[in-house]
Amino acid sequence: MTKTAYLVLEDGSVYEGESFGAEATAYGEVVFNTSMTGYQEMLTDPSYAGQVLVGTYPLMGNYGVNAQDVESRRLQVSGFVVCHHSLTPSHYDSVGTLHQFLASQGVPGVCGLDTRAVTRKLRSHGVMMGIITTQESPQQALERLKVVPAYGATDFVRNVATDSQYTWDGGPKGHAGRSLRIAVTDCGLKYNILRILKHKGCEVIVVPGHTGAEEIMALRPVGVVFSPGPGDPALLDYAVKTARAIAGRVPVMGICLGHQLLARAFGGQTFKLKFGHRGANHPVRDLATGRVHITAQNHGYAVDGDGLPPELEVTHVNLNDGTVEGLRHREVPVISIQYHSEAAPGPRDNEYLFDRFLEMVRMIRKEVKGS
Repeated sequence: MTKTAYLVLEDGSVYEGESFGAEATAYGEVVFNTSMTGYQEMLTDPSYAGQVLVGTYPLMGNYGVNAQDVESRRLQVSGFVVCHHSLTPSHYDSVGTLHQFLASQGVPGVCGLDTRAVTRKLRSHGVMMGIITTQESPQQALERLKVVPAYGATDFVRNVATDSQYTWDGGPKGHAGRSLRIAVTDCGLKYNILRILKHKGCEVIVVPGHTGAEEIMALRPVGVVFSPGPGDPALLDYAVKTARAIAGRVPVMGICLGHQLLARAFGGQTFKLKFGHRGANHPVRDLATGRVHITAQNHGYAVDGDGLPPELEVTHVNLNDGTVEGLRHREVPVISIQYHSEAAPGPRDNEYLFDRFLEMVRMIRKEVKGS
């Protein structure tokens, strides 16, 4: 038998549906993602820590879950809201249902409600805190929401990042030849970043997001990647300090949250978007080539383009709202992008950015050896 579940928003809006996954109460910032596929990657993306995810596509779970399409060591969302979910998935890789996946890790879901109405509410009024419950009345849930911590006041990076350094051994083997040692700071990284770097011939060493610059440089990397992750970059002064200290010593690439950290490291500012960019269909123009790429995105904060220092050049812009999607330092080897070059889920159009970063690494190595 199904059990009634409620999604209650902090403005008092109540949406009634049916429970699936774990029968539990969970709260978080309510956000929506417009991707048509890739729910397993979304659910395991650490950038969703502290958030209740609403899928705008009406059917989720139709191809089940598998052992490959995971982007971290656990489910990261606080809760999942869908219109319909499938109890009879069909895919040769499937090892279980979406319901079983959520229930196995204590994450509640709500189905059978109007996700279009929820999405329109968030687009009009902005993202807000919400709660999923099968155990409380809507009024009790609303009272609970008044005392839970605000999303923007929490450093979620410390909750999702690795606790210890490790070398990535997963994914396909890289190209033949001597490996490039790349250090990746885990602020909430997705495994596909590591898979791609490994495939492109890199030795990939992952360090916790709070690791200091000298500790990272002691690993003797030829390049450093600052990863995506959850939350407000204004709370991450320790990571900004590390980024500032490493920039100029080896080539650096920042992705999503890493992009924001690098902007702040050079004196830029960030701000909260009304409802964020989350999906696999966001158009971004590369200003150097004029080419438009369709990108996968997942972020609720952005770099303020008006307050950038002169040494930072905007390289990419979002064609939906004009926000900054990429930066390049004019004097030292630093590049960054706001969107997800590793996709997962999403189009693979943007893996070329890893090649651009590694070309920069090889060029600097060649110059150092020749000096």
